[in-house]
Amino acid sequence: MNAVKRLLWWILGGSAGGINRGRIVEELFQRPHNANELSKILDLDYKTVRHHLEILEKNRLITSTGSGYGKLYFPSDMLEDNRECFIEIWGQIGKKQIRKEEYLRVKKHE
Repeated sequence: MNAVKRLLWWILGGSAGGINRGRIVEELFQRPHNANELSKILDLDYKTVRHHLEILEKNRLITSTGSGYGKLYFPSDMLEDNRECFIEIWGQIGKKQIRKEEYLRVKKHE
């Protein structure tokens, strides 16, 4: 297993925040976003998004340009080069967890 794949397993599957980090990366593969946009799209608290962005950036999975409120985030070259690893891991853990959370939300409102 290569180093990036191990890193992705740890970042996405090794902690409670991994699902939100995976959702953020998935959005950034679609197009660049700032933290506020991600907060609205993913229905997450702004501070939560900022926390996950810091972790992703610290681990060189995303990069940014600009500053302050308008700072835009992008997948890093390293993540782009290992996109298939992300897709493989996210397919195994992310989608299943999101379906489980949606199911529990629906059950809660019944």
